[in-house]
Amino acid sequence: MTPIVLPIHHGFNFRDLGGYKTKAGQTVRTHRLLRSGRLNELSATDLTYLTDYGLQAIVDFRSPQERADAPDQVPAGAQDLFDPVFPTDETKVTEEAEEARHTELAKDPLAGFRSMVNTYASIVVQPSAKKAYRQFFDVLLSQGSDGAVLFHCSAGKDRTGMGAVYLLTALGVDPITIRQDYLASNLYLVAEGQRMVDEVIQAGGSPALQSSYRSLGGVANEYLDSALNTINREYGNLPNYLKNELTLSDAERRDLRALYLK
Repeated sequence: MTPIVLPIHHGFNFRDLGGYKTKAGQTVRTHRLLRSGRLNELSATDLTYLTDYGLQAIVDFRSPQERADAPDQVPAGAQDLFDPVFPTDETKVTEEAEEARHTELAKDPLAGFRSMVNTYASIVVQPSAKKAYRQFFDVLLSQGSDGAVLFHCSAGKDRTGMGAVYLLTALGVDPITIRQDYLASNLYLVAEGQRMVDEVIQAGGSPALQSSYRSLGGVANEYLDSALNTINREYGNLPNYLKNELTLSDAERRDLRALYLK
């Protein structure tokens, strides 16, 4: 099915996960589970829309620095929960590594692609990521029978994308639909991706750097496969990962389905 896109005018990749079918024949409820990019540019009209839509809780997967640089605009009455998937490391070693990485991106047109593949493998194994997604499930399980939870990062595609993969898997949605939802980010990030590339061009960036930024600005089957292959290799399969690494019990999965399916 076509994703439900929310008419947010000063943000991007805002979607309702409602309408997806599970393997057992149930349907994800609308006005309950929302995913998006950053919230720092929302207008008063956007905020009112989200309040009227029923938004009650926001889960922010961004790093401390991202959150400080672009704080969420929070709709009235909504709870804003900070849940970073990756920690910020401001040591000199990291700064040098980032400089070297940028040099590589400028020389190798595939460097951005490889960086994303590596990031998705890392998101599976890093303790901070496991902790963040476990806390995400805690928020979902703490909600009542009405109102929406919105989860987001900066572009709403990688950290948010994996959050949606875990959530939809726990709800029993089939893998093909989950992958389609993941890849749909490319449809809603065209303008944002082009903005990133245009900045590189205006700064005199090399063609290789432009290519790398195109890879960094979207999603790809290979990125998701990097995460799933890492899960299969290290933890057996995705259900095992949810149960053993994110400590999501069978009872909690039943509770999630009671809350978010119809």
